[in-house]
Amino acid sequence: MQIYSKTDVGLIRRNNQDFCLCEKISDDLAWASVCDGMGGANGGNVASSEACNEIGRILSEELKPGMKEHDLRRLMEKAVAAANSKVYDMSCFDDDLSGMGTTVELAVVTGERVYIVHAGDSRVYRISKNSIKQITKDHSLVQQLVELGQITPEEARYHPSKNYITRALGVEPELETDFLTVPFEKGDIILMCTDGLSNYFSDDELLSAVKDIKEKKELAQSLVDIAKKCGGSDNITVAVLINE
Repeated sequence: MQIYSKTDVGLIRRNNQDFCLCEKISDDLAWASVCDGMGGANGGNVASSEACNEIGRILSEELKPGMKEHDLRRLMEKAVAAANSKVYDMSCFDDDLSGMGTTVELAVVTGERVYIVHAGDSRVYRISKNSIKQITKDHSLVQQLVELGQITPEEARYHPSKNYITRALGVEPELETDFLTVPFEKGDIILMCTDGLSNYFSDDELLSAVKDIKEKKELAQSLVDIAKKCGGSDNITVAVLINE
């Protein structure tokens, strides 16, 4: 298993409010976290970096090989909850950080399974052979409109309210998250990204872009480069976990 990641400010924004941390513990145990911050000139980058670092601190101390699913889920949710409390408390005691928050994607790979904790509109995809599936569901206003049948998924990509998210880490004292698990088979790729990448691609376009990149170690960097060629209007962060 290999992990590669890249974060980039893009071509329009002055600050990078995305943050990413990854760690390969052994050949069959690794984790990655991707956050997309929001809130003020400094709030977004503080929220995303503090969240990732708090998650990383707890996982580095407590994530061990051979953990059962219920223990792993408890640990992942504990780490995200601790990050939520830290970011929320910081926003309450510093006026310059008031209202800050961040999306959060946390993936842990153990052998042939991937476990995910998710809140916000950053995404996790599973790419397997010639197929791609978005594992996470966006917590956003436009996703709610899609589910109500008021707009199509294609219309959602260009909707003027597509940046309004309905869940974010650090905004409230408690955070509701989704917990998901999928297989991680030989040749699979788990792709985690902020909307600075996903806004430019349909699922089929993203699959085609990944297939066109021959050197998998260049995957994260190459996808960032493609997003910048498409306009780079937001910060761009990509993390990939590859089952070789």
